[in-house]
Order: sequence, then structure tokens, then C-alpha cells
Amino acid sequence: MLDFRNKKVVVMRIGLLGRGVGDTAWLAEQGAEVLVVDDASQEVMQPSVDALAEFDNVKFKFGEYDFADFKDADFVLVGAGAPIDLPVLMECREAGVVLKQSAVWFAELSGIPVVGVTGTRGKSTVTHMIHHVVSELTGESVLLGGNIRGVSNLQLLNDVKEDSIVIMELDSWQLQGWGWAKISPQIAVFTNFMSDHMNYYHNDMSAYFADKANIFRYQEESGVFITVPEVFEQAKQVSGVTIGQEVVLVDGSALPEDMLLSMPGEHNRLNAAIAYEALKAISLTDEEIFSGLASFPGVPGRLEYLGQKGGIKIYNDNNSTTPEATVKGLLAVGNKDSKNIILVAGGAYKEVDPKVLVEAIPKYCKKVLLLPGTGTDLIKSEIECEVVENVSTAVKAAMADGESGDVLLFSPGFASFGEFKNEYERNDEFVKCINEVSEEE
Repeated sequence: MLDFRNKKVVVMRIGLLGRGVGDTAWLAEQGAEVLVVDDASQEVMQPSVDALAEFDNVKFKFGEYDFADFKDADFVLVGAGAPIDLPVLMECREAGVVLKQSAVWFAELSGIPVVGVTGTRGKSTVTHMIHHVVSELTGESVLLGGNIRGVSNLQLLNDVKEDSIVIMELDSWQLQGWGWAKISPQIAVFTNFMSDHMNYYHNDMSAYFADKANIFRYQEESGVFITVPEVFEQAKQVSGVTIGQEVVLVDGSALPEDMLLSMPGEHNRLNAAIAYEALKAISLTDEEIFSGLASFPGVPGRLEYLGQKGGIKIYNDNNSTTPEATVKGLLAVGNKDSKNIILVAGGAYKEVDPKVLVEAIPKYCKKVLLLPGTGTDLIKSEIECEVVENVSTAVKAAMADGESGDVLLFSPGFASFGEFKNEYERNDEFVKCINEVSEEE
């Protein structure tokens, strides 16, 4: 393990989700001299400041970034989502300052095997499927990290054992860090590739794929790359990459036809098939894999079944933040013949064309309630809908208009920023509102 005593570490973009706070706390506990810098105001970031008040070796600076704060650092820990072309990061690269991100830094410091999972959709479900099955067999030896709510990747180092393995959900921003380190997970899973985050990538799909490609780009020949044929065709076109590792191409046929999963939808059967191939690469048997997948309960916020109220089935699909993802939800729980879905959607536009959602809504939905946002503004005149002021109003209207046999689907199709600090806050608000309705009835 690297000796951090007296090392100067700049933590950039600490955030409010707990991950950055945990990473900073771990660095402080190792003896590093930590400077937290964030271009948000201290007023906004005060919860993170308070959470680290016990550490004398953690200092804070808020406001515009200044290269003078970075130039003498041994390491700069960059929070996910920092713009690629941020001037201060460009200066760091030119000056040879070492940039890190927490997921890949965990991999480097721990030295344990990594199963990395990425993709525009399905990466969370596949990650949790793999983790569930392995943990059923090995218990505490398997760790869960990457883009996991509230989990600090560096604090996971405290849980590493000699026989540990980690399953990591890796988004495109985190995979930038793997590119900086020029390494890839030993087992790389790439579920699919669709348009997303175009506001960040300036409508450049090739730049988005380039970041995703870091999951397999630096694999050794002993590595395993698991993906679908469409992604593999794009992977072969990545400049400078030679595919020498084992490649496993997946379709839904890997699963027995009579195998039941708790999560609805053909896309989740494909997710399970992808997880199956990853679990085979870890050397699990078919019997172990199929038993574990059959008991997988699902993932919060991803077509999560919240039960029934007055005969209305309620699904929380909060993490569907693109129009295409919401369409997958409609296909999974809807019925064209009865148009039985009351859809709660809407939010902030991410430069992803909403046409597929606009076309699907009339086929499946009896009522559509849209939350405010720039994405909502784009589609509200294209469909029959009602724009409501908040999640609480939407839930009350949906439950009032719904009938036994209907489905209430909360699947935004757009980002959460604007009305909410992040997608987790939106998720929690929906669940709270559903629980309140249950209490009132």
C-alpha cells in the first residue's frame, strides 16, 4: 500500500453524495495533507465540510479553480463529471500533475481482481446481479464499488482481504480515470451503447464511446471482454486498440427459456444473460449462477416493483434518465391492448432526442404526468399530457385517476438536475410520496 503520510492531495469536486467525503476521510486517515477545492459555494457544500470537521489535515477552498492550488500536489483526485476540457485540468496535464479517480485508484492500490461493468443502460442491474450471485457463495470476500450510491471507493480498501474480488459499476466519467492510468479491469462487461450525456460530450458520440472503451482498451491477453455484437463492432473500430483478449458475445439465448426473473422485460433477460457470462468468467458453475440469478431481487430505482395500491401496480424506474430507457420500461410493464400505464416522467434535457418516447407514449399510456424541466418543455406539445408542479402532485393525481389493473410507472426519461440535486434525491422523493399515499388510504 502506498504511504500517504505527508503526501499533498487535492480533492477536486467533493460532491454531496458521500463518496467524495469518504474518499477524503480515508486519505486524511492515511496521513495525507488534503486540500478540498470545489467551484460551488461553501454554503452549498457545507454538509461535506461538516462531515470532515474532525480532520485537522483537511483544508477547504471554494470558488473558481486556481492552478496554484494544484501545481505542487502529489495527486489530484478528480470527482466524476468534471469537464474534460476544464482549463485547470488541462494545465495539470501539461505540468505532469498526477490525476486520479477513485475507482481506478482503488484497483491500483488494492491489486485485487476487478469485474468492471459499463454501458449506457443496464450497467447497474448487471453489476448488482453479478455481486448478488457471488456474494451468495463467498460472503464478505466480494466487494461492490464504482458508481454505487454513498460508497467511497477508497474506504473500500479497509475491507480488502487476501481472496477479495470487486464488482464495479463504471460510468463513462469514471472510465476516464482508467484511461489516465492506462489499465482496464480483468473482466470487462459492456452492456450496450446508446445516446446519453450529450450535454457533457457536446453531441459527440465518438467521444462518449472513447471513454467507455477504456473498460477493455488496456486489457491483457488473459482478460475477458463480455459484450453484445453491436458494441463489439464499434470496439473493433477504436483507433490504436488491438483486441487480443478473450471476447464473449452475448444474446438472450444463454438463459433457460423457463427461467423466471424478478425484474420484468426482455432487456432484463439480456442483462441476466450478460451477468451469466461474467459469472462463468469468474469460474462459477451453471447451477450456482442460475440459482443466484433466480433469487436476485432487483435494483432500487430500476423497474423496482413497489407493490400494489388499490389494485394499481407501482414501479419505480427513477434511474431511466433517457427517452429510450423509459421506452424499455413501457415495453416491460405495459399492455398495448389496454393502454394501462399512468406514466410520470419529465425533467431536464440532456441533448438526447426524445422522438422514440413521444412515439411510444400513445401506444401504452392512458395518462401522462410530466414534471417541470427543459426536457418536458420539448415534448409537452407533442403528446397528450398534464404538466404538474412536483412529484407529490404527480403521485396524487396518478393514484386518483388510476383503476385496478393499471400500472403507475415512474420513469422520467430525462435528467434530474434543476428540480433536484441529483437522481437519488428524486428517487427518494417518489418513494416517500408513494409511502405517504399508502399511509393516507
